[in-house]
Amino acid sequence: MFKHEKMFFHPVSVEKPNPQYAALLQEQLGGANGELKAAMQYMSQSFRIQNPDIKDLFLDIAAEELGHMEMVAQTINLLNGHDVEAGSVPAGEIQTHVLFGLNPGLVNASGYSWTGDYVSVTGDLCADLLSNIASEQRAKVVYEYLYRQIQDKKVKETIDFLLNREEAHNAMFREAFNKVQNTGSNQDFGTTKAARMYFSMSEPSPAGADFANTNVTPPSFPQ
Repeated sequence: MFKHEKMFFHPVSVEKPNPQYAALLQEQLGGANGELKAAMQYMSQSFRIQNPDIKDLFLDIAAEELGHMEMVAQTINLLNGHDVEAGSVPAGEIQTHVLFGLNPGLVNASGYSWTGDYVSVTGDLCADLLSNIASEQRAKVVYEYLYRQIQDKKVKETIDFLLNREEAHNAMFREAFNKVQNTGSNQDFGTTKAARMYFSMSEPSPAGADFANTNVTPPSFPQ
């Protein structure tokens, strides 16, 4: 059961409308590394998790990502202003002005619709946690790119908050992975001699390259 609280995690406002930047921010609403993707991925992964603490972690973060999605949508809404004018978005997503009536849509910065294909679910906790860690890292990168391309102080405050929450999620997923790293696919595979072999396939190798050393220590796996 979900309950909608009419309060954002962080205040959302803009200094002035900026439809072109609103089109860029659509990437974090309906893009492959956006908030909706994160919410749906973590929620979908949670369905078969047996560990109650980790299951709650996935659902808690999924719920927060929905809250982030609402923050991004409201920021886009404010940036779009009040005038339907496709000419104010010379490149990228223009559906907001020709189809949605300025309503933030579930599309990315190029106007491609959000798809469930963005969501990665394997049923293996180790694999899903590593996927989530990577997802949070990619989301941070997108937010960093967005942060650099706007001078609006209010928008930058919102992005700064969201970027730091992605790092918090990243840290929580890493901690969860540390607790289960010897289970599932990490226990079932990587246990033979083949898992401890390293092949240097780049000749000549750069001077001093650690991984080019034939005596390199291979990654460790559970026995």
